[in-house]
Amino acid sequence: MNAIEIKGLTKNFKEKQALCGLDMTVPVGAIYGFIGENGSGKSTTEKIICGLIQKSSGSVKLFGKEHTDPDIRARLGVLIEAPGCFSNMSVWNNMMLQAANLDIHNAEQEVVKVLKLVRMEGAAGNKYKNCSLGMKQRIGIAMALLGNPTLLVLDEPINGLDADGMRIMREVLINIAKSGTTVVISSHILGELEKIATHYGIIRNGKMIKEMTAAELNADCRTYVALQTKDLSRTKAILSCKYSRVEEDEAGYIRVFDTVTPEEIVSYLYENGIVIKEIGTAKIGLEEYYIDLMEGK
Repeated sequence: MNAIEIKGLTKNFKEKQALCGLDMTVPVGAIYGFIGENGSGKSTTEKIICGLIQKSSGSVKLFGKEHTDPDIRARLGVLIEAPGCFSNMSVWNNMMLQAANLDIHNAEQEVVKVLKLVRMEGAAGNKYKNCSLGMKQRIGIAMALLGNPTLLVLDEPINGLDADGMRIMREVLINIAKSGTTVVISSHILGELEKIATHYGIIRNGKMIKEMTAAELNADCRTYVALQTKDLSRTKAILSCKYSRVEEDEAGYIRVFDTVTPEEIVSYLYENGIVIKEIGTAKIGLEEYYIDLMEGK
């Protein structure tokens, strides 16, 4: 069974079509990285999944049932845009108020549990307005986790965080997934997403253009030889005579994407009077893969 199955989803806002027959599949237990440029339809899709807006047509099923099913709705945790907290109230009181809204029994125990999970137990007495952006994001996730949801939908929870905040958020999301919760997370910070996601969905202009597992992404990402010399232009010209794809990147490295070893390139360039300053193998990551995919569409 999948946590999310979407078929032919459309959403129209007056004359604008935000979603155009979108299909989406999220396996149970996945951390699903939902990727796309601004205006591609990510937030619209998430809001439909969570029941915040209505679809125009198509099918949305969660755990095999219609997404409007009350029992299914109770299994969702949501953080879209920002948590609805009162600025002058403490973190603890905001959490307890949300627990009351959800009619959660043993509210104090549940609040302690989720605050500990997101590493905010030490800030429970802080006023919400005095919390940093990273703390507020974790508070929002803690609120979404109240009631033990089996599906957590997060819209841009790591954007705007510093390096330490992103590290903590990564660890929090991995721990949430290990506890049995399926996570759908959208983000523009693809390098961070690549560190935690088990599955990906890439959306453009309201359509899903690619879904894959992390293993499939790793297999698709090309390995290349990267090198530097004193004369990059001449080096590139010489390599282009023998290899089919030779590129120069923004960092001043030449990349050779053919199936070739660094030793072969060193030997070939030496024969042509080129001395290499630095050489090694590397692999393109999610961000470059995404850019290449977008440029090819």
